[in-house]
Amino acid sequence: MIMGIDPGRDKCGVAVLTAAGEIKYQQVIVTDELDNVIKTLAAEYEIERVILGNGTTHKAAADKVTAAGLRFELVDEKHTTEEARREYWKKKPPRGWRKLLPTSMQVPPEPVDAIVAEILVKRYLSKRFKPN
Repeated sequence: MIMGIDPGRDKCGVAVLTAAGEIKYQQVIVTDELDNVIKTLAAEYEIERVILGNGTTHKAAADKVTAAGLRFELVDEKHTTEEARREYWKKKPPRGWRKLLPTSMQVPPEPVDAIVAEILVKRYLSKRFKPN
């Protein structure tokens, strides 16, 4: 199992995926809870590796991952928020009046940080299993 973390100052996106890309856990959490969430998920899912976005707050998250005894790798966060917004609308298509507006002009009504964490793991997996 692979854990993805989109570290943020106030909130973090966390996702746990299999090596095949199947989502087992996905949640937006308060950053102050990251230590406990990492430890809990590591025990529950037998996490082999943690994938961190390389944004400005990744160093504090990396310290928490290391303190939990886990290895991590950084993955480029470039354009993940935009990608997560598109993915959000695929998972939860607009309803009511929102169907009338293009999704590219809308902001999802809830944080997409957990989807960003999923995207980070999928980027890692695509590079790891890329044929030579």
